Amino acid sequence: MEKRFTTHGDFSWSELMTRDPEGAKTFYGELLEWDFEDVPMANGNYTVVKADGKRIGGMMPMPQMLPKGTPSHWGVYITVDNVEAIAEKADELGANILLPPTDIPGMGRFMVLQDPQGAVISLIQYEEAKEQD
Repeated sequence: MEKRFTTHGDFSWSELMTRDPEGAKTFYGELLEWDFEDVPMANGNYTVVKADGKRIGGMMPMPQMLPKGTPSHWGVYITVDNVEAIAEKADELGANILLPPTDIPGMGRFMVLQDPQGAVISLIQYEEAKEQD
């Protein structure tokens, strides 16, 4: 497992949520010469983004739970050692927990928070046995 998936505080993954995954693949593929690998999931395909053969992020259809009119957007994940402890500490520090610690089957547990300044970020505790590359 790469260091970015095991180092507490490291940026580990970037992810695009979009209403037009195919258009995004065309745009970013031509712009940045990325390659893509579609992986089936419950509500459609998840697209793994690759640069020079290395997995660097993903793209997915906009989740239905987001408010209508939410624009396509990139988000980032930061690796943490213990997502439950981080959720508790973030709450104590004044963060708004937008999504409490939640399982991603086969990947780990993640959460989404809004910091006191209004910025939104995702934090993830990866399953140790899961190979990322």
